[in-house]
Amino acid sequence: MHTTAELTVDAAAIAHNTRLFSERTAGQLMAVLKADGFGHGSLAPLVLANGADWLGVTSIGEALTLRADAPAAPLLSWLNPLDADYEAAIRASVDLAVSSMRQLRFVAAAASRARRAARVHLHLDVGMNRDGAPRGEWAALCEMARLWQAQGSIDVVGIMGHLSSASDPASPETDRERMIFENGVRVARRRGLSPRIRHLAASAATLTRPDTHYELSRVGAGLYGIDPSRTVALRPALTLTAPVVSVRRVPRGSGVGYGHTYTTSSETTLALLPLGYGDGLPRTASGRAFVQLRGRRYPVVGLFSMDQIVVDVGDDGIQPGERATVFGPGTSGEPTVAEWADWAGTLEHDIVVGVGARVHRVDRRTIPAAAAASVALPQPTGLPEPIAPPEPSGPPKSPAVPALARSTDRPAGSDRALPRRKKNCAAI
Repeated sequence: MHTTAELTVDAAAIAHNTRLFSERTAGQLMAVLKADGFGHGSLAPLVLANGADWLGVTSIGEALTLRADAPAAPLLSWLNPLDADYEAAIRASVDLAVSSMRQLRFVAAAASRARRAARVHLHLDVGMNRDGAPRGEWAALCEMARLWQAQGSIDVVGIMGHLSSASDPASPETDRERMIFENGVRVARRRGLSPRIRHLAASAATLTRPDTHYELSRVGAGLYGIDPSRTVALRPALTLTAPVVSVRRVPRGSGVGYGHTYTTSSETTLALLPLGYGDGLPRTASGRAFVQLRGRRYPVVGLFSMDQIVVDVGDDGIQPGERATVFGPGTSGEPTVAEWADWAGTLEHDIVVGVGARVHRVDRRTIPAAAAASVALPQPTGLPEPIAPPEPSGPPKSPAVPALARSTDRPAGSDRALPRRKKNCAAI
């Protein structure tokens, strides 16, 4: 038994959820592995073996790390600053989302240095007012992309957006944003672009709105057992436990923790667990949370400390060394991630990604690595001399030199626009 807090990742649950989404999608499935797989660790071979076709992350740094685990899989990075290492991403066959004309200039310049066309997904803001090109700038972005594509610096393979209200399957906002997205695709085509891959749906819309699937659906939270729409019973993949390090008997009226926000109402036993908000337990759950010991729930009392929490175990004889379940799938009555999110007034996503580095990880993995992830990408050879890198400001000039050849060194199958044939996924 480990002597500190322990986080167990159930690979079978992630495999199950991946297969479920693979069967639900009308097109291809992108497994979103950002933030270290939502706190679940390295998962690329697992999800690729169980129905995922693409991988997705936010930053180029995440993408380059992931590329080592999945050298042949189509891979998208969609959130990067202007000075990101676009050249490294292009050389590693990482697709890039672009949200502005200025960003497009930097990507095109990096493609010239790499002597490979950058594979680009133009990102339209359909209603989040967050990332993505504003609608008022969309036509100009598409026109600039057409010019860079004519030079050979980029290849616009996709158009993407992100729904604001898909967690409510009946929200009229989803209908509105889907129409904005489809209009954006029409604008791009009228400007001479031919995107093969459209993607708008994330986890919730993939489960509840098939009219938003298009050629690709991006699923993150759902792979880990979180359904924002609360319509499908997914399998949570994390279990967090911690040992009782000490117990003490205290009289009635004893204050517990900083500020004595809890006072015992009778003589009782207090058990100490060695984890706190420094390990990801949200302090806002103080006074609301429970843990499980011996199959029974006990309240966590007093304010959470950085390294420890106190549990009122009454007169049940709990001893040091016994292990408490902080959260798990809920199949044995233990608290769940969803309950912790409710106690803390936050999202389940926040709970799973917040578990700290001090918590010992146990990877309960029974799935073999995906064969598709073991094939190395071919290296570019024989490419022509690059066009002169454009300046990062000012409009693009019409091409005055031969176009840069588009590299064919890209993951197989990444441009398929038709619904894919479902694969036989690895069994558990």
